[in-house]
Amino acid sequence: MPQSLISVVSPVYRAKSIVPELVRRIVLTLSEITEDFEIILVEDGCPENSWEAIAKECEKDNRVKGVKLSRNFGQHYAITAGLEASSGEWIVVMDCDLQDQPEEIPQLYQKVSEGFDFIQARRVSRKDKWVKRMTSGLFHSVYKYFSGFKSDQSVANFGIYHQKVIQAVLEMREFSRSFPSLLQQVGFNGSFVDVEHASRFNGESSYSWSKLINLSLDVILSNSNKPLKLTVKFGFLISFISFLLAIYNLTAHLSGLIKVPGYTSTIFSIWFVGGLILLVLGVLGLYIGKIFDQVKERPLYIVSKKMNFNESD
Repeated sequence: MPQSLISVVSPVYRAKSIVPELVRRIVLTLSEITEDFEIILVEDGCPENSWEAIAKECEKDNRVKGVKLSRNFGQHYAITAGLEASSGEWIVVMDCDLQDQPEEIPQLYQKVSEGFDFIQARRVSRKDKWVKRMTSGLFHSVYKYFSGFKSDQSVANFGIYHQKVIQAVLEMREFSRSFPSLLQQVGFNGSFVDVEHASRFNGESSYSWSKLINLSLDVILSNSNKPLKLTVKFGFLISFISFLLAIYNLTAHLSGLIKVPGYTSTIFSIWFVGGLILLVLGVLGLYIGKIFDQVKERPLYIVSKKMNFNESD
């Protein structure tokens, strides 16, 4: 496969102590493939000032480029910022915690030479804590059910992608963003390569329960209207049950079985139907909220600083 510029994009958050090792290993690995590469590190409003570590690496090697966002926008927005700043024909996306190992990049690069537009890394044995594996499995199961898309918890952001694939992803300007789900939407000819998943180099994952739940809601609501369809089905089910209860109450009344007519069924109906109405309104509210976020057309992210980019970039 002819050599071409390779861009490596990595969002950085709470990784000040990891950045030097991350850059060192990426440089060593890519140097085995080509000297024509760039490393784009996107600092996502990190409270521990990871930008200081990124700036030091940029000063050492002009192939290392830094993008600092004005605040914390989130991992997938930081990935978008890095993708838009990249100029490589082939673009590698990887997390900064070194669980995605740079040493696997040559294997991914070799696989695309078989004619694929992108190759995703499939983690054969995840080294995450059992809680994270459990929540990840739950998320993928729910996402698969609601979206109708295939979802594999062994596959995340890590992979190598042709520029035309990335350009297609960037043209999708949804405010609720998830890189893997956007990739599924654009199509193209892709495949997988099994890789070794490492333990986190240092620190803890920045994804809390609330962030995981919010991400799950964003991805599901952005890619599927199935929750709306389920509320319609649920409404028909409740109507059918109410019809059966009405027949029962009428029969019981005519048979003299009901001594205090109407009390139990009335209370039950009020609470049950009231809860159903609130549920339906809540689902509708979530979708309307997403529409509201989208129509405002605010920027997906705001860049505060850049290093080692041309002035025109």
